[in-house]
Amino acid sequence: MTLFRTVEPAVEPVTLAEAKAHLRITHDSEDELISGLIRAARQEVERTTGSALIEQNWRLALDDWPEGNVVELRREPVQQILSVTVFDGGGAAFVLTPGDYQLDAMSSPARLYLRSRPRPGLPINGIEIDFSAGYGEAGTEVPDLLKRAMLILIAYWYEFRGAYGPDCQPVAIPEEYRRLVAGWRGPRLS
Repeated sequence: MTLFRTVEPAVEPVTLAEAKAHLRITHDSEDELISGLIRAARQEVERTTGSALIEQNWRLALDDWPEGNVVELRREPVQQILSVTVFDGGGAAFVLTPGDYQLDAMSSPARLYLRSRPRPGLPINGIEIDFSAGYGEAGTEVPDLLKRAMLILIAYWYEFRGAYGPDCQPVAIPEEYRRLVAGWRGPRLS
């Protein structure tokens, strides 16, 4: 099983202005650094929680169907299934119709129920499930607690930016961050 992002989010949940206000910075000379910290903080929150903060697309590639007729999608919150594709032995794609499956986005993790399970012909990555996940298209739709966790990381990494080289980053994760995301820890890929 392989899960990877196919379309990055269009915006970040925390704006540059919000991060600079949190850091109490009024100049523009470190905007590029702070923008990078925002992106890194979002990625860390998403990795830790199993969430997609801003709408983005993902692909789950499977060698074969799991036991039963249910596939766990392991990225939350799932908004919709874009496609379910099964490849035959020659690599030709067969796309299941929406009537062949049902999304249970209310479960944690989200589940995809399959009415039938066509056998893949490829021995590796013969099944691809494309879906969109995220709280919405704007940072205003992201839970405030997760945005606060991002701001804590941004401030911590900004404070220690000169003490360690880029190859040593992130140096540490602050305990305040761990407490904020503890309740959001989602399903993890092994």
